[in-house]
Amino acid sequence: MYLQVKKKKIKIIEPIGFWERFKGLKFVLQPIDYGMKFSHKKFVTTNFLCQKIDIVLTDKEDNILYMYENMKTEKYIFPKRKVYNVYFLPLNTVKDLQLNTKLNIVIPKKKEKKKPE
Repeated sequence: MYLQVKKKKIKIIEPIGFWERFKGLKFVLQPIDYGMKFSHKKFVTTNFLCQKIDIVLTDKEDNILYMYENMKTEKYIFPKRKVYNVYFLPLNTVKDLQLNTKLNIVIPKKKEKKKPE
């Protein structure tokens, strides 16, 4: 899954399972060049992040409701109405997005293998 922002493609990872969701981007030291999508999440915390990130809160249809730029560590975003998905994105991604627009999520099609006849 990718997020298309102007001409830039950002890979989006959707963590599955408790430990992947719990870890998220915590303790990642190298610069982040991908994003993470957390579904069914309303409360956001940036505890234990080693770098600044951008955060986008969307509804079920991925319409942008709230955007936060340059979120430092140890910050909180309290629950908001109608929020369904939370995207943690690389720094300076929010500059090219606008409120009340839809995120351009691209899901690549899987290549089907041809069966021998």
